[in-house]
Amino acid sequence: MKVRYRAAAGLTVLAMAVAACGGGGETKQPNAEQSKQAQQQMSETPAISINPVPYEQVKDGGTLTVAIGQWPSQWNGQHVDGNQADTAFMLDAFLPQLMVSDENATFTANPDYLTDVKSEITDGKQVVTYTLNDKAQWSDGTPITWKDLEAQWKANNGENEKFKPASKDGWDKIASVEKGDSDKVAIVTFKQPYLEWQGLFNRGTSHLLPAKHIETPDAYDNDYLQKIPVTAGPFKVEKLDEGTKTLTLVADDKWWGKKPKLEKVIFRTIETPAAQVNAFANGEIDAVEIPPGSPADLKRAKEVPDVDIRKALSPNWRHITVNNQSDFLKEKSVRQAVQYAINRDVITQSDLKDMDWPLQTLGNHVFMNNHKSYVDNSGDLGKYNLEKAKQLLDAAGWKQEAEGQLRKKDGKEMKLTFVVPAGVPYAKTEGELTQAMLKEAGVGLTIRPVPDDKFFTDFIIKGDFDLVPFSWIGTPLPIGSLAQIYRTGSESNFPKSDDPAVDKAIDAAVSATDETQAAQLANEADKLIWDMVHTIPLYQRPDIQATKKTLANYGAEGYKYNNWTEIGFTG
Repeated sequence: MKVRYRAAAGLTVLAMAVAACGGGGETKQPNAEQSKQAQQQMSETPAISINPVPYEQVKDGGTLTVAIGQWPSQWNGQHVDGNQADTAFMLDAFLPQLMVSDENATFTANPDYLTDVKSEITDGKQVVTYTLNDKAQWSDGTPITWKDLEAQWKANNGENEKFKPASKDGWDKIASVEKGDSDKVAIVTFKQPYLEWQGLFNRGTSHLLPAKHIETPDAYDNDYLQKIPVTAGPFKVEKLDEGTKTLTLVADDKWWGKKPKLEKVIFRTIETPAAQVNAFANGEIDAVEIPPGSPADLKRAKEVPDVDIRKALSPNWRHITVNNQSDFLKEKSVRQAVQYAINRDVITQSDLKDMDWPLQTLGNHVFMNNHKSYVDNSGDLGKYNLEKAKQLLDAAGWKQEAEGQLRKKDGKEMKLTFVVPAGVPYAKTEGELTQAMLKEAGVGLTIRPVPDDKFFTDFIIKGDFDLVPFSWIGTPLPIGSLAQIYRTGSESNFPKSDDPAVDKAIDAAVSATDETQAAQLANEADKLIWDMVHTIPLYQRPDIQATKKTLANYGAEGYKYNNWTEIGFTG
């Protein structure tokens, strides 16, 4: 399955596994030649693979059926409970995105919703003026106005703690949202210049929603809970079926933009990658994502007649989140010991083996391996070092009485929990590998499978774990993820880390107005995040899609946002 969780620059994903177990020494550290090969393979992987076809050459009509891995209960993507990539993927087809990115991570105004946007410095303050399309309206007939932007800012800026946004970043930098010359002009004034302002009011945690449905904490929590009352996109909801966990969209005849090529889009919940590939092979769905750790699924997909395998580099990455408030892991030195005891190369190679993907471990919490600002900041902590792990545990008072026994402190055994979604075999494999590695350090690990649809809401968000693997799904604006994922008090800071030095470094990075300086400061913050052991990065996650050859303008999108009016079939 794929379970996705979104940050201002990221989300989360889960998927299927490769059968591989063993301790920290079974897979060797990659040598220089292997690293060179991985870098070469990375450079040869395209930035986008969607079978681009001009709008006029895509046939009119047809139904696109695709799978999702996790059925949402919260359809407000701004809400911490709705911040999942599968949810955002569906919202793209029927909610506004004011700015859109191309494959080069360049943002432009979305003409369906904006006729103009400009960012200026006035009296030392950044002012962004959005001129909304006169035709833009919600499905209930209400015009889309500046009030919708104002309501989104007020709900997400953190001033009212009754709201539970997935991210406050950017919203907390806005001083005001005011009416311009008309209700269709929104003037957004920032307290200080904000480099990644294009990330607001568009995707993931920023899809625009009607003011009346988010302006109170009660509406924010409940108006889109298990229902979609209002839309504003090329498609509208025909049926939301909680029983079959299926969302059916149809072209909206009130849509003011370019008519969508597809007549209907169906999102079906199919929880495991193997089941999704089976559905694709049987012709039940038109495209399927092939997640890491599933070489058998990739092989099967390749054997489907008239298949097209599309893959691209994307801002997505897999990791292990480390609960900083766990009874066992509150001490930083103990968290560092756990990180030293985990061989990241073993897990990376296990997940990516035979996936036609670079076997390259990730050394950064912000930038991907192929990003121009990428620096490997992992240092010694990124290297497997069993002896160092043992020394740190000894110094922290966790003593091992005899070889093979679990360490104890004050009579209590050190036994961690590794929470995984039950429908994701490769997450279980990651747990088994981690279990074997930690055992060598005298640390116990219990693998705890939980229901897929409860994985985030009942366990990650509530902090009911010691270690947990998932993937952040990024956007073209990676620096924005810093405050969302790592800053003290953020709803998406799942480990509940609390380090003033990290917060200060994050604030410096997200407040920078020069792109080069912002990247340098983000890398400085990243070094502190490594030291804190908030998250253990594994690898840049593959974006591999198997599709029908006739499917156009859809696939491995990389940094590009889907254009749902252009997606369709050529035959």
